[in-house]
Amino acid sequence: MAKDFICPYCKGKLNIDNDILLSVRNHEAKRGLISLSPEIGNYKTKTHSSFKLSEGERNDFFCPICHANLAALEFNENLVKVLMTDENQQVYEILFSGIEGERCTYKLHDQDIESFGEDSQNYMNHFGEFPKY
Repeated sequence: MAKDFICPYCKGKLNIDNDILLSVRNHEAKRGLISLSPEIGNYKTKTHSSFKLSEGERNDFFCPICHANLAALEFNENLVKVLMTDENQQVYEILFSGIEGERCTYKLHDQDIESFGEDSQNYMNHFGEFPKY
């Protein structure tokens, strides 16, 4: 069983075959669809040729099913959050930068944080202390 990527709000599945599909609004308030790789740390994206994302600009990401804003405001407005289940049905929070060209992704589970990408140190201080029970 492969990984599934899920909207944290409606719990809808966001992946089709080898792509994660999200709705995105660029800094010019234009909307389009974006295809992301399900491989964490792979930053290749696809959009329609008429829809442009500008390097260094923050984009807003939305669930294409329920249209919820996927900003991870509890961490930082530049981060986007989806959920991922692995082949054992373990659930992870996946955070990635909504800034075009910024390469950072975080995989969170319980008190563990895995970081990926050359810009991953940019937001590490936003995770703070996890509560200890």
